Amino acid sequence: MPTIDNEGVRLHYQVEGKEDAPWLVLSNSLGTTLAMWEPQMPDLAQRFRVLRYDTRGHGASGVPTGPYSVAQLGRDVIALMDALHIERAHFCGLSMGGMTGMWLGIHAAPRIERLALCNTSALIGPAEVWNTRIAKVDSEGMAAIVPAVIDRWFTPAFQQRAPQQVAQVREMLAQTQASGYTANCAAVRDMDQREEVARIQAPTLVIAGTHDQATPAKDGKLVADRIAGARYVELDAAHLSNWEQADKFTATLVDFLTGKGQGVAHG
Repeated sequence: MPTIDNEGVRLHYQVEGKEDAPWLVLSNSLGTTLAMWEPQMPDLAQRFRVLRYDTRGHGASGVPTGPYSVAQLGRDVIALMDALHIERAHFCGLSMGGMTGMWLGIHAAPRIERLALCNTSALIGPAEVWNTRIAKVDSEGMAAIVPAVIDRWFTPAFQQRAPQQVAQVREMLAQTQASGYTANCAAVRDMDQREEVARIQAPTLVIAGTHDQATPAKDGKLVADRIAGARYVELDAAHLSNWEQADKFTATLVDFLTGKGQGVAHG
């Protein structure tokens, strides 16, 4: 199991795809692992050298004492890139992964080629909501929040037609260590990048979900509107649009990363 150590934190990662292809870093959402990108991997591995990793507090990565910050999550990505001798890479993150991507686009611009920010927001409040969730997980464990989270992540229609896929995601969520989850909740709670995102200069794609309750489409549109030249695409999905509309998500991402996607689209 490949890992690196960054400031005493073990970071688990996987590298797949063509050795001579452009690098693409994929960053997971809160409460999942690098396996959340499985729907995209067959296509992405044919075109890119793909680096997936478990965000600190998730999966097989270490769970240092929290709270964490988005800056720490961003520096973890830089540490992974440095360890693997990746000078520049495309970056795609969903939800919390997208927040990490914003930080990288703002603070580590020379390392980012193209940036995909998916089902994410520059601010998710209010803080009381996160504090309530943290307290609930601290006292009752992850099982106490899993059903409600799944209902925010997937539309009822998708839950009915794809129960096995929903079960895979539910298991990722349930297996996340409570302390790692709450430490990352704090990072999301404390983040406000609404003003700074205007500094992002990398070509940027913003993907939103029409039915997303966690990071509503209007939040994605705000991010896209503040980044010069950003492309905005809205999919008929809830929060995990890369599962609910896997084919459209993958095609949109590939077109953007290969320089084909332009303008604003809905799908």
